[in-house]
Amino acid sequence: MTDHITAPGDLGRRVAQRRRSLGLSREQLAGRARIDPGYLGYLEENAASPSAGTVDRLAAALETSSEELLGATVDLPPESTRATRPPRLEKLDADECMRLVSAGGVGRVAFDTPTGPLILPVNYTMHEGSVLLRTAFGGPLDTNLRTGVEGVDFKVAFEVDHIDEARRQGWSVLIRGAAHHISSEREQAAVTATDVEPWAGGERELHIRITPVEVSGRRIHRA
Repeated sequence: MTDHITAPGDLGRRVAQRRRSLGLSREQLAGRARIDPGYLGYLEENAASPSAGTVDRLAAALETSSEELLGATVDLPPESTRATRPPRLEKLDADECMRLVSAGGVGRVAFDTPTGPLILPVNYTMHEGSVLLRTAFGGPLDTNLRTGVEGVDFKVAFEVDHIDEARRQGWSVLIRGAAHHISSEREQAAVTATDVEPWAGGERELHIRITPVEVSGRRIHRA
């Protein structure tokens, strides 16, 4: 027999709020969670008793936890949660850091500009052990990261993280190295086939490579 859950609190409201915060339509979320869009609408608008499997699939599709959707900890004081789930901070070695960032995705580039420090979110991929970005000519990563001296590049910081707010755990990786603008035909040919695809779209034909010089990372676990 399939277990059903009587949700403590307003499950539908939590699902709808989380869905909207991620910018998803009902059809998109239903596709992710492999449920009927009409049933999702019913769950969002009515008190319901979905199966445990349905709640698990919704939680995965909404990038959260089943406990968070069900409101299992919503009424608990922060002190109670922390007391029963003590954190453990782990320093990551370089190999583990590179493994975590190897899949590519979204990271942040930090660098100095004439008007002060700047941090930009970017899409990236890993290519031959280096971080590879694609951006627009004339943009901040172009105009602020050219030294004017051939063979001399500005040093930047590149950060990637994965955060689970519901469980108060996650990891972060920091890579520091020189930001090299790829310009020669040989270098351009080597990176043309990479799959880094900027979400912003448009003409973004400038490739920038960040070769790691310093790599560090941390992971927070909850018991």
